[in-house]
Amino acid sequence: MALVNEDVRSYLSGEVSTKQLLDAQAHVWNHIFAFIKSMSLKSAVELGIPDIIHKHGKPMTLPELIDALPFDKQKSQCVHRLMRILIHSQFFVKEREGYWLTPASHLLLTDAPLSVAPLALLINDQILTKPWHYMSEWLLNENHSSPWETAHGRTFWEQAEHEPRMSNLFNEAMSRDARLITRLLLKDCKHVFDGINSLVDVGGATGTTAKAIAEAFPHMKCTVLDLPYVVAGFEGTDKLGYVGGDMFETIPPADVVLLKWILHDWNDENCVKILKNCKEAIPKGGKVMIIDMIILEGGGGECDDKAMENQLFFDMAMMTYVDGKERSEKEWAKLFLEAGFTTYNITHAFGARSLIEVYH
Repeated sequence: MALVNEDVRSYLSGEVSTKQLLDAQAHVWNHIFAFIKSMSLKSAVELGIPDIIHKHGKPMTLPELIDALPFDKQKSQCVHRLMRILIHSQFFVKEREGYWLTPASHLLLTDAPLSVAPLALLINDQILTKPWHYMSEWLLNENHSSPWETAHGRTFWEQAEHEPRMSNLFNEAMSRDARLITRLLLKDCKHVFDGINSLVDVGGATGTTAKAIAEAFPHMKCTVLDLPYVVAGFEGTDKLGYVGGDMFETIPPADVVLLKWILHDWNDENCVKILKNCKEAIPKGGKVMIIDMIILEGGGGECDDKAMENQLFFDMAMMTYVDGKERSEKEWAKLFLEAGFTTYNITHAFGARSLIEVYH
């Protein structure tokens, strides 16, 4: 005889309505199959569907899209099904004339300066999806620092150094994100650079952010600090330099140290080490500029539901990939105090992320 669970027993006794039961089932199903939205999006990017429709210059019919895709035409009826879920996810719209782009799919265009297509490919790559299968095992049994290490036998950063494809995807994704954040930073928060003559971008990779700042402020000397293998081959100018080094050892001196999406990669102990090195690098009157997430405990405030969900997703990603986390303002303040700082200012300017200025 089949066992009857408590929800069904409650329903049969009249305590739970049919609607409540079916709503609960739908909620669970939506989360069980949520990965399908991500994988469908990855397929669209790999097939170049946003680019194909954009280059067409007007809404594209299903037959036109099928003809433009280089695949087995016997599978053509599957294109309609793929586009149907992407329309439901608001990446495309279906007009009378055919499929057209939405603001979200404009961010998936390969050549768009602010494209997030590299991030979509990176996060949904098999290398990055594998550790999620080890989360419960890591929580229960493993002594590794993250599920990533449990899955791959080495840290995220060690993997990136030994996997050129992963490293290239990661750097490209971070570079595109840097363009978006820098555009907003220079548009809405340009005043934070007043009186600044030198800046070091810690973990600045290819220098996308530092280049934009140097161009916006010709008097400013900008330096990119990253691991030697990351900056190898980059040539600097009189306004932009590259330094191969380790932020846990020393940071080049400057009026401002910029940490964009760096500290969330690390645990509290390592963050304090980095911040102490930042403090040694800046003069009296200098500051550390942090662009990172501030989780609003209990929700609400300046963070809408989508941004809040982004923060929770990234917090779980930091737990899974690296030994890091997203932090509340209280947690940030604790780090600053332990590193020897006493004053900070927060500007909520970048959706799920904020600008934190920490003063010497």
